[in-house]
Amino acid sequence: MTAELVRGQNHPLSQARLEIRISAGTPIVAVAALGDENGRIHGAEWVAHPGAPAQPGLEVPRQAAADHRLAVDLDAVPEAVHRVSVLLALPAGGTGPVRFGAVTAPFVAVTGLDGGEVASYTVTGLEAESAVVALELYRRQGAWKVRAVGQGYAGGLAELLTDQELPQAHQLAGSINDAVSQGLARSVQAPPPRTADGDRSRQAAAPALGPDGTAPQPGPVPPVSPYGGQTPGGPGQPAPQQPSYPGSTADSDAVTRPSAATAGGPIDYSHPRRQNAAPPPPAPTAPPAAPGHPAQPVAGDATGWSMEERLYNQVWGMFEDLARTTAAYRSAVDFAESRMDKELEQVLSDPRSRIGGQGDAAREAARARHAQLVAQAREALDRDLAQLAAEADVVEPALPPAYARWDNPAWHVYRVPMEIPMALRLGDLHLPEADGIRIPMLVRLPLERGLWIDSGPAGSSDGSFTDSHTMSRLAMETAVAHAARLLAVYPAGEFTVHVIDPAGSGAQPLAPLVQTGVLAAPPALGAAGVADVLGRLTQRVDLVQMAVRGGAADSLPPGFDTSQQLLIVNDFPHGFDDRAVNQLRYLADEGPAFGVHLMMVADREQSSGYGPLLDPLWRSLLRLTPVADDHLADPWVGHAWTYEPSLVPPGSQVLQQVLSQVATARTKHR
Repeated sequence: MTAELVRGQNHPLSQARLEIRISAGTPIVAVAALGDENGRIHGAEWVAHPGAPAQPGLEVPRQAAADHRLAVDLDAVPEAVHRVSVLLALPAGGTGPVRFGAVTAPFVAVTGLDGGEVASYTVTGLEAESAVVALELYRRQGAWKVRAVGQGYAGGLAELLTDQELPQAHQLAGSINDAVSQGLARSVQAPPPRTADGDRSRQAAAPALGPDGTAPQPGPVPPVSPYGGQTPGGPGQPAPQQPSYPGSTADSDAVTRPSAATAGGPIDYSHPRRQNAAPPPPAPTAPPAAPGHPAQPVAGDATGWSMEERLYNQVWGMFEDLARTTAAYRSAVDFAESRMDKELEQVLSDPRSRIGGQGDAAREAARARHAQLVAQAREALDRDLAQLAAEADVVEPALPPAYARWDNPAWHVYRVPMEIPMALRLGDLHLPEADGIRIPMLVRLPLERGLWIDSGPAGSSDGSFTDSHTMSRLAMETAVAHAARLLAVYPAGEFTVHVIDPAGSGAQPLAPLVQTGVLAAPPALGAAGVADVLGRLTQRVDLVQMAVRGGAADSLPPGFDTSQQLLIVNDFPHGFDDRAVNQLRYLADEGPAFGVHLMMVADREQSSGYGPLLDPLWRSLLRLTPVADDHLADPWVGHAWTYEPSLVPPGSQVLQQVLSQVATARTKHR
């Protein structure tokens, strides 16, 4: 029986090994702190946080996310510890919400390793607070209990830790914020909240069977999807986004958990006290499924006001489904291994069964149960993956050019659009358990973050290594492919590309942009070219910024180019002096809000000569690679996803054909 706690209420805990699941409508930071009898935190080593995620008996995620899973082993905490506090905070220094009163009330659940929920608490009543002690596990007379706390702090983590009597609280809060900023720089951008709860019911991932043959709720699956229980401002409506994951708007209602009924049943992600204002999914055009078989997938079966929005929502739904079903599988495997270890430990702890036939039989039985549980989990995973693969097979051919790969036939019938699409495809994402399923990586337009194409030497996901010269060439080709896609999806004259190539090393990859005439000017060469381009774009940001903030956006100079601007910088830091570096940082920080976007092609190690000056620059950009690499994470369960860039197939002329149409349309527009 689950205990739904209110503030100040407690509940006994019968298990020592627990999982704490946290769900919020926006990325938050999760921290776990150890305290003595008085609740005092004695030092930084008593705190598990993104910069130091593992402490005795505790393990927390390494980054900010909308959903978290914290591992707690109460038997492993030191004897001096009498309290384990779960602390939540909004990331500092980002562009997202700065107070809990502006986001969905966080939901916290304490579960066993089998996924069974012990107690839950919705942290309501917060307003100006940016950090909160959500709940605490405390020891009384040898027994552990959980208490709902809900104590908020407007001064953030620093004030919270100071109140816990932690020495050097401000320094630790600063190190936590730095670790979170670095994590945000490597995160996949999640979709913004849906319009008025415009969610869809998808087939639930069948949970792995538990040790007793029943189907427990999978442990790591977040109790609330980022698609459900959200406030207005969805994929069909422009919504402000923060560098990593956009947050939702104000909502003081308690978020309820979706219930997965039987295996293969639908999950309802909707909020029970909100009406669904979004249009329902279109009626399926595929024949109905036979009894006992999953429904045939249909492209565009998600909610949305247009086919483009429905496909966008469907792609992100597939991304979430793959993350959740993989999390369920990994949790089941972890549970099987934990159970086998415990059984083997019991065998070894008994001298009578340590040796001889009885001990061998017990060990063999433990291994057999482990193999059975893993096989059951794999069977459930394979069933879910087959459904997702079938869905991917029908969705991929139906994608519009902005969402499609370069080898999609949609590009062969390309025409310059009249409107800006919702999003843009930057590549594909996949997980090792489902290597054959590729999920399009879509980011909203206009870009809210700059892009950094890492040209440093790195190992690809297949284990091969690429030399620095080849990586530089591949990085520039990747940048050109992304720039061409941006030019192609904007209406004529509404997107302008500038290039800085101080040493001229990118001449060959840049040839398609130069030869078709889609650039605003030839690539800038040398230090003089760097200074000229940066000076003009910096001045443009200043003018637009002053006009917008002064409420005089219509008073810009006659002939002012109001199109979106993209600056591609190759071979950084060659040709950059201190002034140019400062201008570059200014464009990265202020440019996106005023129509100037940055795409860096650089090796971070080579630019380390500038020291920590450039750290904020790299953290503000979304790092992409020209080869497959598993450096991105999802906002739900924190899987490490392998990213593959969207490149033009070798020998294909589609890039030149598309850019030629863009150039012709630009000429007519003028």
